[in-house]
Amino acid sequence: MSAKTPDAVSSRRILSIWLPAMAMDRWRNAGGDDRRALDSRPLVLIADTAHGPRIEAANSAGMAAGARRGMMLADARTLCPDIVTAPSDPAGDLAFLEKLAIWARRWGPWSAMDAPDGLLVDVTAVPHLFGGEEKLVADVEAAFARRELGLRCAIAPTAGAAWALSHFGPQGAILEGQGDFEARLADLPVAALRLDDDVLTVLRRLGLKRLGDLTGIENGGSGRDAIQRRFRNRKSPAANPLIRLDQILGRVPEPLLPVVPQHMPLVQRRLMEPIRHRQLLDKVVEDLAQDMARELEGRGEGARRLELGMWRVDGEVVVRRLEMASASREAAHICRLFAARLDDVDAGFGIEMLRLRASWSEPLALEQGDIEAAVETHGTSLSACIDRLTVRLGAKAVSRPVAFASHIPERAQRWQPPLDPEPASQGELAFHKRPLKMLDKPERISVLYATPDGYPKRFRWRGGVHEVTRVEGPERIAPEWWRERGSTRLRDYYRIEDDRGRRYWIYRLGIVGDGRGGAPDWYLQGLCA
Repeated sequence: MSAKTPDAVSSRRILSIWLPAMAMDRWRNAGGDDRRALDSRPLVLIADTAHGPRIEAANSAGMAAGARRGMMLADARTLCPDIVTAPSDPAGDLAFLEKLAIWARRWGPWSAMDAPDGLLVDVTAVPHLFGGEEKLVADVEAAFARRELGLRCAIAPTAGAAWALSHFGPQGAILEGQGDFEARLADLPVAALRLDDDVLTVLRRLGLKRLGDLTGIENGGSGRDAIQRRFRNRKSPAANPLIRLDQILGRVPEPLLPVVPQHMPLVQRRLMEPIRHRQLLDKVVEDLAQDMARELEGRGEGARRLELGMWRVDGEVVVRRLEMASASREAAHICRLFAARLDDVDAGFGIEMLRLRASWSEPLALEQGDIEAAVETHGTSLSACIDRLTVRLGAKAVSRPVAFASHIPERAQRWQPPLDPEPASQGELAFHKRPLKMLDKPERISVLYATPDGYPKRFRWRGGVHEVTRVEGPERIAPEWWRERGSTRLRDYYRIEDDRGRRYWIYRLGIVGDGRGGAPDWYLQGLCA
């Protein structure tokens, strides 16, 4: 096979940025001087697992003491009993990496995340703006140094080659697209292929420890076929060394998902004089709501989640959030919802700036309604009513039941937000007759019957005795075998009517001789019309 890079790939330039200590650097920078004072002591970030705390990151002193990522905390304490621990924040690290990816677009037209601690930036036709690729790399290093983030970076024609050099090559490595492409990567370990740990173990057992060993076998003739047979069932790129090798050398494309920043609607007011009184605060919020309504109208959208930030004179920021049941850009409705959230705001020495942001918006078409019809149907819409109840009672206090595909009556419905679309249901369950009112939990009753498998004749419920005059049933419902244990008993449901004309829905749990317990129990679960 040819060792040269295709022309389309040789002209492309990808910048790979690896932040080996991103989680630790972010934790240290977020805490200020108090956390920086711990740099001289062994420190690890841990996450709880089923087998105990596990180390996710360690500082330099911790690594010198023997702590490593993936090690259990108990093992690390045997090496260093005085090690200091702090909880890790994977979600916060991912959000921080996403912000860095957007910020890294200063070096190229698009960037992508290489989770959990890397970035990829397309710098094709960009280096001349910085005076060359060497100066571009120097600018990247200086920019991250100002943020107190350690990094390793490299530039190569493919994303795989850039990743390999940033992780296993010299600092600031630059791989040109022309010349013997494979020879320059031959000394890198096979871990540079971004493979799973079990695949790396197999390659090392086969004696393939460097990329040169793999490419040498591949160029030998039948070597590629032998490797292909060995990993023929591995379809994922991370589990197939040949796919990763072709991606590094530019023989097959490697799709990347660029990070696209979302421009959220935002309006703000900088006040000439700080305000402390509620009446003035309501007026400013009303102005912001009107500005937000115009902003959303221009974008053809409606807000679902709004965040109101209030900057006090002493530097503290007070934030109030609300989420609406449906997209809206009605200024008066927004003001009414925020009015209930501002009662406990402490203005301190005064609020000097307010900012309203729509962190979640949805398309909302422009409409011109009939004036006469609007007068006749004037009132509070369902979504506005739900929003008011949610603000007063809480986000989880307002919900509605929806049908769920299950034969078990207490599982035949679930609760969801009021205006969310109903999930798909099974139509064959619609023919079953169900009582008008279902009890929260089936209540046990005492039943008198002629034979154990016969119809009930009399039952006692809540201290009263009821004579059964009419019986309809049984309707047998078997247990859900995929969810319940094998010892769960089946149910026989009856619709009965007592001597006073009242109708009930009862069931017998189990049958005589089913081998799953003693005598069957009876329960009342619903009241019929």
